[in-house]
Amino acid sequence: MRLIVRHRTTYRFASPQARLVQLARLTPPSFAGQTVIGWEIDVDCDARLRATRDGYGNDVTMIYVDGPLDALTIEVAGEVLTEDRAGVVSGTTEPLPAAVFLRGSALTVADAAIHALAAEALAAGATPLDRLHALNRLLATRMRFDATGMDVRRAAADALAMGHGVCQDFAHVFVAAARAMDIPARYVSGHLFRRDGADDQPAAHAWAEACVGDLGWVGFDSANGICPDDAYVRVAIGLDYREAAPIAGARIGGGEETLDVAVSVTQAGHQRQS
Repeated sequence: MRLIVRHRTTYRFASPQARLVQLARLTPPSFAGQTVIGWEIDVDCDARLRATRDGYGNDVTMIYVDGPLDALTIEVAGEVLTEDRAGVVSGTTEPLPAAVFLRGSALTVADAAIHALAAEALAAGATPLDRLHALNRLLATRMRFDATGMDVRRAAADALAMGHGVCQDFAHVFVAAARAMDIPARYVSGHLFRRDGADDQPAAHAWAEACVGDLGWVGFDSANGICPDDAYVRVAIGLDYREAAPIAGARIGGGEETLDVAVSVTQAGHQRQS
């Protein structure tokens, strides 16, 4: 599938900022099943951009802006060619051994309920892959997707206890339960083409990957109960949301800030129906 992605993030500040430094994980890599045809990052003011890679192999753009600054908009646009590989990820840059992704993090601590979920998945499958598919199905039935309650500070245990959440919450619970089964797992941020025609979205998408024997890394999207297919654009990975978030940064200057995010994922050559 040939997908066109546009992702705009706008910050507005109550008082002028003296300086901003932003770390942007907004550029998807090319690998088997995903080819980036073109990709651009645009900042609506005088800014210095430096491309680099973080410790997970993610493409990162550092953005430096000097003030005074009342607002900042970072916009990315690009075209990606995708293939359905049944969730199997290969050809990616992997600077770290898979065992690193057995490590816990603040947002993926497994409590008693998550350990119970993992035990249920273990009993449901004879192989690690079977167990991960079982976990994916269990989560899709135990939790309800709720786009209205995003909280980037919410941990996996809290999301499971609530019984609902956004895609980020489903990914955190899956990662925590997979690690409880002694399977390396990680958080993935990216984009999803909605086949129901909902091109405009309020945020990027998120799912999980787990390392499975000879297959290597395999994706699981518990919010939709499937493995990622050609509707997915994979951008960044980390132990949890904080390490794969599209944008993070710091600013010098007081006052409150507001954040507005708009995402559009469309299929090239297809026009919207009015």
